Amino acid sequence: MNEVMRQEKKYLMTIADGQKLCGLLGSVMTEDEHNGDSGYRIRSLYFDTLQESDYNDKIDGLELRRKIRLRIYDPNADFAMLEEKKKEGAYQLKRSLRISRADAEQLIKCNYSVLLNYDKPFASELYGIMQSRCYRPKAVVDYQRRAYIANENHIRITLDHHIVATEAGFNIFSQNLNQYPVLDQFNAILEVKYNGFLLSHIKSLVNTADRSELSVSKYCLARSAVLKYQY
Repeated sequence: MNEVMRQEKKYLMTIADGQKLCGLLGSVMTEDEHNGDSGYRIRSLYFDTLQESDYNDKIDGLELRRKIRLRIYDPNADFAMLEEKKKEGAYQLKRSLRISRADAEQLIKCNYSVLLNYDKPFASELYGIMQSRCYRPKAVVDYQRRAYIANENHIRITLDHHIVATEAGFNIFSQNLNQYPVLDQFNAILEVKYNGFLLSHIKSLVNTADRSELSVSKYCLARSAVLKYQY
């Protein structure tokens, strides 16, 4: 199991400005090994309670809140990452557990008992939370990412674009999800994550970009898009 505690800032910017910033970051930071020519794809299935407590906590700006998701990087993968992100003041605590594809498929069907097969306190804790609070699959979100890393202060900067989602199906291993855009195709989300403080030369580069701070998560973008069309 992996556990990371860090600060996280999100910004909305155009893809053009984001690509320019990526060129600058690449000169002082290490590119993620999965970047390739055009970054890499991420697909996440978000779970929430029947009352959508996690969504509403985020919208209401509560200081203490969580998100639970399944994440893959390839629909053909034989594993998935089960992750929980908890907001604790200025910091985000992210915990993750690698699980088999078969167990991930059971979670999609709301059979959370497979988590008891893992000898990790985190797995047992999530089983208790998801079972007792009636968590259910809510939205699948897909996007393209480029990532840059600096070992000092565990700095990681990512640019996410072409963000699409669906609530018509939750099988994240499917090759044929019917998805819709939840962010303008010319815009992107910049995420700046670090532990302690952001190094001054990296901060200066980020500040050169024309961006506005964003507080809404990708899960909330997906849910808000659906709710807008429902009412």
